[in-house]
This record gives sequence, structure tokens and C-alpha cells, in this order.
Amino acid sequence: MTEIRLDCLGESCPVPLVKTQMKMNSMKVGEVLIVEIDHSCAMKNVPEWAEKEGHRVEIGEVEEGQWEIFIEKAK
Repeated sequence: MTEIRLDCLGESCPVPLVKTQMKMNSMKVGEVLIVEIDHSCAMKNVPEWAEKEGHRVEIGEVEEGQWEIFIEKAK
């Protein structure tokens, strides 16, 4: 399984969501995008969008106020 990292640290909405959408469009089914974020708005919007699109989502808190969102492309 291929993992691709997307650094969105220090960026506020809607930038992380737009970058995530663009990166997911260029990926193949089964690949995993790891989105690194530290903005609470993106923490809500990115996983919601991914789940709505049918992708598998997992969230891990790296440290206080910093997360990694794992999105496995489903289609």
C-alpha cells in the first residue's frame, strides 16, 4: 500500500481541504493520503469530506493540537 504525505501544518481552512481534494484526484484506488494538520477547522472538514466521498478515514493525534488524517482512496 502506497502512502503519500500532505503537509498542511500552519494552513487554515479552506486550504487543507482544497489541497486534500486535489491530491486525492491524482491518486489511485487503495493508496493512502496522510494529511498533517494543526487547525481545528480542517480537523472537522477534511474527514467529513472524505467520508462523504466514500473513502476510509482514520485520525491520529500526533501531539496536542496536531493530527494526521489517514484517507484510503476508495474510488
